[in-house]
Amino acid sequence: ASIDLIWSNLTLQWIGDPQKSFAEFRRVLRVGGLLSFTTFGPDTLKELRAAFLSADRATHVGRFIDMHDLGDMLVHAGFADPVMDMESLTLTYADAIGLMRDLKAIGAHNVTAGRPRGLMGRQRWRRMLAALEATRREGRLPASFEIVYGHAWKPEPRMTDDGSAIIRVEPRARR
Repeated sequence: ASIDLIWSNLTLQWIGDPQKSFAEFRRVLRVGGLLSFTTFGPDTLKELRAAFLSADRATHVGRFIDMHDLGDMLVHAGFADPVMDMESLTLTYADAIGLMRDLKAIGAHNVTAGRPRGLMGRQRWRRMLAALEATRREGRLPASFEIVYGHAWKPEPRMTDDGSAIIRVEPRARR
C-alpha cells in the first residue's frame, strides 16, 4: 500500500461493480489513507429514463446506486468511518441534443447488463423525444442529477495476512 489519498470524481457510476473498485482502493491505500468520491445517485436523469421507458422497455439509462448502499459497500470492503451525503441539482437544456452532447462529454455510457446493443429505431426515438418534450418547463428541458458524496478511511489492520490477531498494548499513564 503506497497511496495516501484516492479522489474519484464522477467515475464510479460508469463501473459495473463499484464493490470491486472499493476493494482495490482499500488494497492500495496506506493505513490512515482517505478515499473520497462523488458519483450519481438513483434520481439522476429520471426525466430521460422515463422518456426512454415510454418508447420501449429496454434500459437506456443506467441505474445508479443509492448512497446508503454505497456506504454499506464501503464497510463491506473494510473501510472505516464512512460518511455519505447527497445533493440534488437540475440542469436545463434548450433541446434533447444539448443534453445528449453533455452526457457524451462527461463520458456517460450505459453499463447495465442486458442493455440494447443496436441503434434505436426512428419511431421509438421520436416517442422518446415526445415524452421528454412533455417535461419541458418554462421553455427548457430539465435533467435531474443526484450527486452523492462519500469518504472513508483505511483503518489499522485487526489481523495480519496470516490471520493472527493484532492487539495493541499501551502503557498506562503514571499518576
